[in-house]
Amino acid sequence: MGLLARDRAALVVVDVQEGFRSYATFSEVAGACAKLVQAARVLELPTLVSEQYPKGLGHTAPEVGLEDEPLIEKTVFSAARADGFDLGGRQQAIVCGIEAHVCVSQTVHDLLDKGLEVHVPADAVGSRHEIDYERALERMERAGAIVSTVEAALFELLERAGTPEFKAVQKLVV
Repeated sequence: MGLLARDRAALVVVDVQEGFRSYATFSEVAGACAKLVQAARVLELPTLVSEQYPKGLGHTAPEVGLEDEPLIEKTVFSAARADGFDLGGRQQAIVCGIEAHVCVSQTVHDLLDKGLEVHVPADAVGSRHEIDYERALERMERAGAIVSTVEAALFELLERAGTPEFKAVQKLVV
């Protein structure tokens, strides 16, 4: 396992939907996911966004700032098992979203089982209950996921300062 690399990584945004807005950490998680989505555009990373049963849970929250990112509607918990899920041969995945102990965790475990290196920014995932969040991160890390933060992931992808990409991404983290 190593550092994230632009030519190897993809972003997976799991279920940051209106139905979860009542969660205490929703706005922080949605904001962190938005930073990742914006940075993925700057760094030209493929991005997939899933929505769990949008008829019942609503669509992705507007603050995530989606534009042309592919949306996958699903009823399975793991986004990796949903029709249309394709990371285009990328070997690394940054997985963020809601809920850490259900859809995020199952997606991470499926990607690990497929041999991908999976990074989970702890500040870009959330659950309704703190204990579910904490145990989910522990379980994903024990399974082989790399748990870090949004900022750590972004600076790994950037590799160096002084580039136009650095300047654009730096504005997202200050």
